[in-house]
Amino acid sequence: MKMMVFTGFPGFIATRLMETSAEKGVTLAAIVLASEMEAAKTAAGRIEKQTGCGSIRLLAGDITKPGLALSGEDTQYLQDRELVFWHLAAIYDLAVPEAIARKVNIEGTGHVNDFVKSLKGLKRYMYFSTAYVAGAREGIIREDELIRPEAFKNHYEETKFEAELLVDKLKGELPVTIIRPGIVRGHSKSGETSKFDGPYFFLNMIDRMKHMPVIPYIGHSKATINVVPVDYILEASVYLSLLDEAAGATVHLTDPNPHPVEEVYRAMVHEMTGTYPKGHLPKKLAALSMSIPMVRKYLSVEAETLDYMDWQAKFDTQRAQALLQESDIKCADFLETMPAMVAFYKEHRADKNYQVPIT
Repeated sequence: MKMMVFTGFPGFIATRLMETSAEKGVTLAAIVLASEMEAAKTAAGRIEKQTGCGSIRLLAGDITKPGLALSGEDTQYLQDRELVFWHLAAIYDLAVPEAIARKVNIEGTGHVNDFVKSLKGLKRYMYFSTAYVAGAREGIIREDELIRPEAFKNHYEETKFEAELLVDKLKGELPVTIIRPGIVRGHSKSGETSKFDGPYFFLNMIDRMKHMPVIPYIGHSKATINVVPVDYILEASVYLSLLDEAAGATVHLTDPNPHPVEEVYRAMVHEMTGTYPKGHLPKKLAALSMSIPMVRKYLSVEAETLDYMDWQAKFDTQRAQALLQESDIKCADFLETMPAMVAFYKEHRADKNYQVPIT
């Protein structure tokens, strides 16, 4: 079995991917920032104990530097092995400042690309992008397209688009698979997640408004929202990393059957409060309110969240579904599994370790 090497550990998805890979008997290594090394050692120890896998090798490094700032010994260690290289390290915050996003997401990916090109035993390069490289494009977004939109909703989207361009150019010379996840939520069955961002911002807002006489809808929207459970991302990604036919592919790991935003919001309000939303707060008024730092912090919502509520786009998943056809891997329905998500949120909402700092 090949070795798998990860950037982005001990982040939530990288950690869970390593757990999933360890359960399949894969040898593991991770390139870890010095500032994250203690947390990485703890997470690696837990994975080793939980799965019974061998020792996970942690390599001190930094993707924002040439050669990933690896020691000569660690570089040679990777050169001497057949491996699947997973690049997940990135700034995922929707409110990230441009300079930081460019340094990590674009320049960092450039350094990783240069490094993987030097690996003689590279069997696959798995790059985690995002479905939202589509920016402000609307209509059907296809997997085989990488079209620069007229605008992006935030620096996260723009820098991930630029980074994906760099990786996509390698397809002619390396066995590349690009993963474009939708908005990731916790495990479909346990509800477990590592932080309350993305769709959890809506839960934060509903939780803060639960004492109001009524909770309104935010604007009027006929759009769908694409939220996927992390277990689907994990199972599908690991499967594709070992599937020869996935080399050279870009796939949307998005929900093939997304629900309308208002339907999702209605279900969230009901799960959180036992009541249903009534009336509509104009989106412009909500956006104006969110422009006030005190309001954002009280509601614990990033202002950029509102940009996804009325975005008219649908993600094509034909390539992903074709590649997964021989597996039993399916995307769990959001509404059917929402109770687990909300139950986990309610259990941990007071724990500040799960909450994302709002600027």
